[in-house]
Amino acid sequence: MSKEVVKPEAYSRRGFVYRKLREHGARFAEVAGAAVAMTYGREPPEVEQARRLALADLSPLPRVGFKGPGVGEWLADQGMNAPAESNRATVQDNGSVVARLSPAELLVLDDLAGESGTVERLRTDWQNREKTSEGSWAFMAPREDSHAWFSLAGADVPAMLAKLCAVDLRPGNFTDGAIAQTSVARLSATVIRCDLGETLHYHLLADSAAAAYLWECLMDAMDEFHGKPVGLIALRQLQQA
Repeated sequence: MSKEVVKPEAYSRRGFVYRKLREHGARFAEVAGAAVAMTYGREPPEVEQARRLALADLSPLPRVGFKGPGVGEWLADQGMNAPAESNRATVQDNGSVVARLSPAELLVLDDLAGESGTVERLRTDWQNREKTSEGSWAFMAPREDSHAWFSLAGADVPAMLAKLCAVDLRPGNFTDGAIAQTSVARLSATVIRCDLGETLHYHLLADSAAAAYLWECLMDAMDEFHGKPVGLIALRQLQQA
């Protein structure tokens, strides 16, 4: 096993479960100023595993929320395409994701390439603004510390999640771009379907304080389907397929 490209401990931003990832052989590299698990160095290629069932930790990547009247209009002014309906998500041209959780609450996930700088730009623009378009005060809701961000990819994801969540997340019922604010493994969670190319894919966000517990629950539920953790490189390959 080759050494890690970087040591997660050297970065202020790293995943909440990076120790667990390292136990599985994760190799880390810097993405957007954070230590991210890129690969586990396994055969067959991780992208093939991800087409069946895989779990990845995206928690080190940037994300941010905005709450209050007019936040949708404000995002539109920043060149972002926010869904008109609640519980829907839209992938932007640069790969970032805008999810509308309610009429006055939006969540932005940075792109998997880590190159767009979308979240950092929005943070800066928000801090420079005085009020929302309607003159009502709103606020930015940092999500990098409060919410862990996991990725679930592969055809067996719905069957696996059925063991942990009461919502029917099968593709026929839960379309691409759909959001479920529900309970997963008895934790309040947000599930966003956001396919990568032709591969079924879900973002899963939940309380960061319970990240280790949720990771273990997901790993245990995946075991029946021979699921394994994968790195960010595999997800990028799926997105480009």
